[in-house]
Amino acid sequence: RVAGIQMSCSEDPRKNLLRTLDLLQIAAGMEARIVCLQELVHLPWFPRTSSPSHFDHAETLDGETVARLREAARRHGLVLVCPIFEREGEGEFYNTAVVIDQNGEVLGKYRKNHVPYFPFYEERFYFKPGNLGFPVFKTDFATLGVQISWDIFFPEGARIMALGGAQVIFAPTAGAFLESCGKWETVLRAHAITNGLYIFRVNRVGGTDELSFYGRSFCVDPHGEFLTPPSGDHDGVVLADLDLEVIDEVRYQWPFLRDRRGEIYGELAAVCPNGPPADRALANPQASGSHGDLVSPAPDRM
Repeated sequence: RVAGIQMSCSEDPRKNLLRTLDLLQIAAGMEARIVCLQELVHLPWFPRTSSPSHFDHAETLDGETVARLREAARRHGLVLVCPIFEREGEGEFYNTAVVIDQNGEVLGKYRKNHVPYFPFYEERFYFKPGNLGFPVFKTDFATLGVQISWDIFFPEGARIMALGGAQVIFAPTAGAFLESCGKWETVLRAHAITNGLYIFRVNRVGGTDELSFYGRSFCVDPHGEFLTPPSGDHDGVVLADLDLEVIDEVRYQWPFLRDRRGEIYGELAAVCPNGPPADRALANPQASGSHGDLVSPAPDRM
């Protein structure tokens, strides 16, 4: 049994962290074994604007947030996927998901690879693109991968994780603007089908009139069917029961991984390494912030 925790965040990270710990206790009481938290778990959505003051939210893996979550994982016997604002060294900041096992040990981390920059998601001001690739994490309950929000719209990551043995991909997100929800559902269902695995989206809720996160967290199975219908827009725990034996059955019936031809896909990396001409034309050095170097129009809402 796996769970996702969606919650609204006030401007007080400490208060939000306490709320997260309460919801983790509830998830443990519901017999969840792996729990995924939302993107930037206990922080207000500061990337809606570019402000140097928000770098104060960043923590190392030795910081209080990870320490409290490690303690909770150990106390409740949970594997946790914990998205944080990571500081590494001087001037290195990442949108990171830390994976913690049921003994409270850090198994590793995933760093968001595709970092957007458009209205309300000015993330390149804060985060460097990930540099850890697409790791998978073997736990006592399942082998898992992570894709953070915008990463989901790039299919290569899910495929690499599937080839690496992932049975379930957790996707912590910060999706606002309800009209975009159908796109997320379509893309995640397609990834689940073409890679023969489970995908669990865990979205934020709450916000302001200007930017309201709609929640609707859900899990899809390797057939692309909803295991849990999209949840509402309120704080809570979303549960799903995974049957890992289904993965082998589906991959036998639909052998996409077997029939792929890696030797002919070189153009994926070779063509337009700096992006297509339309993207290059949008470059604007004056909007560089701390890490960003691209201003682009918003997609059809997040």
